[in-house]
Amino acid sequence: MTLEEILSKDLLEKADIVRLLATQGEEMRLLLKKAMETKFARLDNHVHLRGLIEMSNVCRKSCLYCGVRSGNAKVERYTLTDDEVVECAKLAHKLGYGSVAIQSGERNDREFTDRITRILHRIKAIDNGALGITLSLGEQTPEVYRQWFEAGAHRYLLRIESSTEELYYKIHPHDERHDFHQRLACIDSLLDIGYQTGTGVMVGLPFQTLDNLADDLLFFKGKDVAMVGMGPYIPHPDTPLYQYADQIPSVEERMNLTLKMIAILRLMMPEINMVAATANQTIDPMGREKAIMAGANVIMPNLTPNEYREDYLIYPDKACVGDKPEECFSCLDIRMKAIGHDILYNAWGDSVAFTKKNEKNQYN
Repeated sequence: MTLEEILSKDLLEKADIVRLLATQGEEMRLLLKKAMETKFARLDNHVHLRGLIEMSNVCRKSCLYCGVRSGNAKVERYTLTDDEVVECAKLAHKLGYGSVAIQSGERNDREFTDRITRILHRIKAIDNGALGITLSLGEQTPEVYRQWFEAGAHRYLLRIESSTEELYYKIHPHDERHDFHQRLACIDSLLDIGYQTGTGVMVGLPFQTLDNLADDLLFFKGKDVAMVGMGPYIPHPDTPLYQYADQIPSVEERMNLTLKMIAILRLMMPEINMVAATANQTIDPMGREKAIMAGANVIMPNLTPNEYREDYLIYPDKACVGDKPEECFSCLDIRMKAIGHDILYNAWGDSVAFTKKNEKNQYN
């Protein structure tokens, strides 16, 4: 089957996806062009913003790729106060971001979960609930997820990191705190409760194959998620996985593979939200723009107070660490306009796919 025939299919099979992931040169350009056409046809040229608040780098997990893993003694640990988190949310509202995303190292103790509930109530009180709220706070019980949902969070991102169990345990310890099936169960709980549920993977991991990546895309489709975040794997020298850094694809190959993953998923799930991850810009000065042009439609400008950002380095040399929020605001607007996109200010930017599915369920 020719590339053109594959790109014209309504339903991509695994063999098609692997073929598309292997494209290079002109074939890759045609794939990205098709993804852009699909995005413009189904979602217009809008980019949604999520003001990112990195609330804490305290984590109970020891993921083998992560710079803030609990076993890394070189990290200066911090936790924002409630007031600091709320001030970040107020700044997001002032800048017209429309939504915030609260991210943290994983904790599931009662003090932490109740604190999140309290913060959610305070953020929802800003301008009568004007801000949308995404959480990315790891694995929790269904009861905690529901508590946060009822307090005002409506989107939740929990990356699977790899939908292949064997690969999952090559990038995580195999113990009670890092359980592949528990992670799957959490994603199912989020979907059942009614969150706009997001997940995602790192691209270009050691041991990762095109078959693994194709399975990841089919996993997203099978779960019918509302949003996906994918970015290139960037090795951190203070992690166990760093010993395999010489076995991963080059920076250019990881960037291109990420763009192909975004483009293929845009063809498979044309109305979901997809993030142009900061990791893209970390390895390529135009990385976020390239991700947007490949089919992504969400950017997460960082609102974390600058004095803490150097300590939230899941991977090294993260882009925009020194930028002030107001500088980032004007910069993003210019950069998006330069590639023919408009930022949609003062809007929650919900997933069109999720909204349509909800409307359909209400009528059935």
